[in-house]
Amino acid sequence: MLISNLHSPRNKASPTTSDGDIDVEYMSVSPSQLPGATRRPHICFVAPQTWPVLSGDANIEFVGGAEVQQSILARLLARSGYRVSMICFDYGQPQRVVVDGVTVIRCYPIDAGIPLLRFVHPRLTGMWRALREVDADIYYQRSAAMLTAVVAGFCRRYGKHSIYAGASDSDFVPGHQMIRYRRDRWLFERGLANVDAVIVQNEAQQRDCLANYGRSSIFIPSCYDLPADASPGAGEFVLWVANMRPGKRPERFLELARLLPQRRFVMVGGVGGNEPADIAYFAAIRRAAEALPNVEFSGFLPLSKIEAYFDRARVVVNTSTFEGMPNVFLQAWARGVPALAFIDVGARLAGKPVYRVAESDTAAAEEIERLFADDIYRVRAAARSREYFAATHASSEVLATYRRVFDDLAQGNRQ
Repeated sequence: MLISNLHSPRNKASPTTSDGDIDVEYMSVSPSQLPGATRRPHICFVAPQTWPVLSGDANIEFVGGAEVQQSILARLLARSGYRVSMICFDYGQPQRVVVDGVTVIRCYPIDAGIPLLRFVHPRLTGMWRALREVDADIYYQRSAAMLTAVVAGFCRRYGKHSIYAGASDSDFVPGHQMIRYRRDRWLFERGLANVDAVIVQNEAQQRDCLANYGRSSIFIPSCYDLPADASPGAGEFVLWVANMRPGKRPERFLELARLLPQRRFVMVGGVGGNEPADIAYFAAIRRAAEALPNVEFSGFLPLSKIEAYFDRARVVVNTSTFEGMPNVFLQAWARGVPALAFIDVGARLAGKPVYRVAESDTAAAEEIERLFADDIYRVRAAARSREYFAATHASSEVLATYRRVFDDLAQGNRQ
């Protein structure tokens, strides 16, 4: 990973950090030295919380699925010759910093401003300033939020192009979006109506977007690149990876561990929010996990550390109530690790489901045990997972689809 900032020798707010075996040093960059534009459009990811994932900063305890996907896409586009920018919160990084060819512009600290008043300043004013500073051709924003309206409004005002990308099935179900305030939900829906293109992760999102919001959309599967040092084996344990919040239902994973005391279970994930209730929920799950002798509770880990757990997993379990296409499935399937969930994300190979959708805890426990006890069954499930991943989520196919979308928008074609 290469991270550089082009103005001063060493920024005290962003010292040399370490993420496993990766040493990251910040150097100085001037705007004139930023990665130059090509004939392809300049893409900006409006991704406020993505800095910890993109930079690999292990000191910031946050890894979100939408942020992982935006980091993957940004790097992929930069490697393909696009000029790529990203707008992130101020976590102490330099004002402008280049990470693997992606120019990151900071906007404002996540908790800056006076309650009630901060909606306008610094949130609206700071984001608007950053959008203008980037001056991209296409602005890409992911996850339901009032920010969707800000990006759409900015692009309409200045003749730019906007993309909204769904991150969860709940994004397209009125009243179910993970948005706290009614005002912000209204703004999101206004933004969804006004963006130039909507990208969805699966066919269910595509149907709901059209049925509930009257918007056609473009289905582009999520993508993932298997790390060069990945070394998957036969699998030692049952793995669960997510931020700890009620919608992810980590307590259901613990129930599976109780049903299968002879198997080893591993939980990876940090606090799902900044409110006292979020911290209390995380603490309760940790206590429950530590009370079970067959459960290893790691808490938060940076993405680079999490990858090694997939190499050693026998099966990956998702217990969420809503998903789009979980990154944990891609991390598993690329390695030939079967998945199990309580919801269907629409993954099909030759018309058949790629993974087992369990209707109950008992059914899920039976599937887990079979993947441990029946080698022929496990090998077939592993082969099906790899084949589906290669056919659907390989980065080359995803990039080709994004190129067509970008080209259409650059020609003024609203999707």
